[in-house]
Amino acid sequence: MSTQPTVLVTDYVARETATELVDRLESALPDGVVERAAIPKETRDLIEDADIVVTNRLSPELLEHAENLRWVHALSSGIDSYPLEALEEREIVLTNSAGIHAQPIAEQVLGYMLMFERGLTESVRQQRRSVWERVSAGELHGQTVGIIGVGAIGERVAELCAAFGMDVLGTKRDLEDVPDAVDEIYAAEDHHEVLARADYVVLACPLTEDTRGLIGERELHVMGRDSVLVNIGRGELADEDALVESLQQGRIRGAGLDVFETEPLPQDSPLWDLSNVIITPHMAGSTPHRFDRWLEILEPNYEAVAEGRLEEMENRVV
Repeated sequence: MSTQPTVLVTDYVARETATELVDRLESALPDGVVERAAIPKETRDLIEDADIVVTNRLSPELLEHAENLRWVHALSSGIDSYPLEALEEREIVLTNSAGIHAQPIAEQVLGYMLMFERGLTESVRQQRRSVWERVSAGELHGQTVGIIGVGAIGERVAELCAAFGMDVLGTKRDLEDVPDAVDEIYAAEDHHEVLARADYVVLACPLTEDTRGLIGERELHVMGRDSVLVNIGRGELADEDALVESLQQGRIRGAGLDVFETEPLPQDSPLWDLSNVIITPHMAGSTPHRFDRWLEILEPNYEAVAEGRLEEMENRVV
């Protein structure tokens, strides 16, 4: 039997994703250490002896079955579906995949912004009706973007926006380390300053008790009629009812939304029918390079666990 730490890929990981991820892990790690659970019962049984879990979520109940667990890796950046206090109490390391989605998400943010600024949403609607009619368009150059949460994703958004000649404002919890592409940085609690000045507001912060409902009716009034909200963080960052009303009443110019309070977005949601909204199905992080980027985190962290160097693990959040 192998003396190396064992890795369990849980059934929370979609079948196709799990198949390729397991193949990659088996090629990168020592023989015989990777196990895959295809159904919930297998996850519950196998987690009892697993040293490491790779998953998309972890319930407190499942954690209770894990007797030898030393490290949990979240395949997403968000960790709101993990029992953080319980992991901390048991001194189990939690790492996330922050940064691996930065490039595709940043490109999608620019896509939303260009669609609004260049009038592409209106042009697409006219194309469907075979209507030839010039559309007024602006430029991103010289506009101001406000990035709420300048982490790995927010930093890449800032870099791409700066390349377009935009003024970049942002909020950050740690003001000691500010990316070069950010022209002005504000503390997280001073986000209203950013909302009041930005033509485009990008929500890129994690979902926490402090950020849940961060954008509500008051904040949407602060943003103003010419501003556009882009949410690629979590749906719960914005009060969806307040957002719908603001969009219907023209209190803000529009919204590019990849995440929602309820997913899939219900068919009766008013958002579907609003002409000033771009909806995508929580796919901004989609990229053909995700497996390579996961392995860039998982492989060195596995070695750190095997050698007892937990303090050196990358992307550690607990």
